[in-house]
Amino acid sequence: MASRKLYFEAVRVGEELPPLAKPPVDRVQLARYAGASGDFNPVHVDETYAKGLGMPSVYAPGMLIMGFLGQLISDWARGAQLRRYSVKFSKIVWPGDTVVCKGRVTERWGDEGRYFAELDLWAENQKGELVLRGGAQIQLFHSLEDENRQRSGQPPLVVPAPRESILPPAPPAPAPRKEPAVAAPVSGAKKATPRESHALRKAPEARKSSKK
Repeated sequence: MASRKLYFEAVRVGEELPPLAKPPVDRVQLARYAGASGDFNPVHVDETYAKGLGMPSVYAPGMLIMGFLGQLISDWARGAQLRRYSVKFSKIVWPGDTVVCKGRVTERWGDEGRYFAELDLWAENQKGELVLRGGAQIQLFHSLEDENRQRSGQPPLVVPAPRESILPPAPPAPAPRKEPAVAAPVSGAKKATPRESHALRKAPEARKSSKK
């Protein structure tokens, strides 16, 4: 059976993505991730080395948890294109921790036959503590009709889709600062040379001497 695809017409602002609960992180998974990614940093696989650095044990690479969150996107947004994905790490994930990935649609809009959605994403451990926060932008076909049109070489289906958002509006930009006006130099004016300036300073003294 064909996988379900997500189309723009079905996306709703404020909609929450189905949570993705991952099995507890274990050391076998860390070793497998090191082999798959080529990241053999011993702090993630060598218990003795990690404890030598003052850690209680090895811990999961941040990119592994980022991958969990990426799976949340791909599972939900089947058929969409990922245009942007970024995260910020908040807390270390240790062996035995269970990570639950969550998300929410914050914006949707269309632009001349192209359709987009913005996602707010985060991951929590078994204590409900935030371990990762991020965001993503996806591009989707408007509908099955739109996908069939484009795959057959026809122009995209253009449907008005003004921006919808649950985010607070951005604060207005501050007014530009007005600089005090500076008088422009007189056109054609000639700057006095040092000798001329000296002569001008001496002129009043010369007039006083002549009056005596």
